[in-house]
Amino acid sequence: MPGATSRAAASDAETEAEAKAAAPAPARAGRQGRAARTARGGRAAAAGESERRAAIVEIAAGLFAERGYRATTVREIADAAGMLSGSLYHHFDSKESIVDELLSSFLDDLHAQHAAIAAAQAGPSDTIAALVKAAFVAIARHRAAVTVFQNERGYLATLPRFAYLRASEEESQRLWLAALRDGVAAGELRAELDPRLTHRFLRDAIWVSVHWYSPDGPLGPPELAEQFLTTVFDGIRDHSAG
Repeated sequence: MPGATSRAAASDAETEAEAKAAAPAPARAGRQGRAARTARGGRAAAAGESERRAAIVEIAAGLFAERGYRATTVREIADAAGMLSGSLYHHFDSKESIVDELLSSFLDDLHAQHAAIAAAQAGPSDTIAALVKAAFVAIARHRAAVTVFQNERGYLATLPRFAYLRASEEESQRLWLAALRDGVAAGELRAELDPRLTHRFLRDAIWVSVHWYSPDGPLGPPELAEQFLTTVFDGIRDHSAG
């Protein structure tokens, strides 16, 4: 039956052609699947590395705050993190890099709050209140980092890598002085007030509280800020203004 054979051959040829045409699709899907798995694996590895770095920074922060930055060794950090010193260097190239990440995270958060305060363009008293609240929130969020900053900034600021510490203080000072001067000009604060001296008093009173304030105590950051502001404004507000 030549006719049937020809038809069968033709059918087989058509089937083979269809199979060949369809074959690349699973291969592409396979490649796409592998690429997706590789991408997911890369993201998971990056997330794992980020978490490990954060854990190391947190451990080191506690040691720096308790013992001092210069007195804490890389070996002590590695021991506390449950790893060998050589393994720690896989995540950070030096002790400086660890404290740099610690302080940068704290200051980036504080600067973001300052930027929002400046953008709000509130009145002088409200701006001062917002600055006080931002400081106490930062102390609660970054307790160890603030302690390290308070204790070590004099030394670290002498190192080129940490030039941003002084720049950060200058940025904060500009914002505070502007609010205090505007308060005097608007009659909200006493005319004889010395803005620069007042800023120093307030700055030191706020940030030194990291040594005694516990956010787990009866006062959260907002409540502590309110207590502080009541004391401050009762002392510097111009009561004759009404």
